Amino acid sequence: MSTITLISTVHEEMGKCNADELCAILEKIRPEIVFLEALEKTYSNYDKVRFTAFGVYHKKLEIKTIQKYGLSSTYKYVPLLDNGLSDSFQKKNDFLCRKNQHKKMLNDFNLLAKEQGFLFLNSAKSIGLQAEMRTFEYRLLLENKLNDAVDDDIDAYENSMLRNIYSYCRNNQFDKAVFLCGVAHRRSIIKKIESLSSKHKIDLNWVIYGNEIV
Repeated sequence: MSTITLISTVHEEMGKCNADELCAILEKIRPEIVFLEALEKTYSNYDKVRFTAFGVYHKKLEIKTIQKYGLSSTYKYVPLLDNGLSDSFQKKNDFLCRKNQHKKMLNDFNLLAKEQGFLFLNSAKSIGLQAEMRTFEYRLLLENKLNDAVDDDIDAYENSMLRNIYSYCRNNQFDKAVFLCGVAHRRSIIKKIESLSSKHKIDLNWVIYGNEIV
């Protein structure tokens, strides 16, 4: 049976959330496949040549991690995104950036990530704090069509990643894989995995890094 471990991440290094720490997690799991929340162009041929020829690491945390992991292990990298996040998502972020309370909530979350690393990102506390931020955002954007548009966009964004994972699994055999995905999607992705596991007739075992196992 193929096993996929969901690991929640951030996209830029901060404190203990760094490539060395994440690489150490991968080295314990030893995945043959790395599914990543990324577009195909995110890790371009130019980026690959810069690393193999000159040792220049990618600025994206997860890609820097797999570059390090590849120094001692063989794996296949599978970017999952069909499209990036929408303009509506950026407009929502621009609006929230001007709200001091939201900035404080985000800064407090990032401080915990810096201090506690991936154990925090992959915890129930992380899910709870993300849920508090989403609730605050909904209150700010109550009856605002932008909120509905972003929700629909994020739902489609997440669904495309999971659809591409299941498509890959139908056509390829492997023992272990990881799915590296931003922490903001953790709660929703876990719920979707629970639903998909009962619908898809694929012999697939999902492990949620942290305390929860599906």
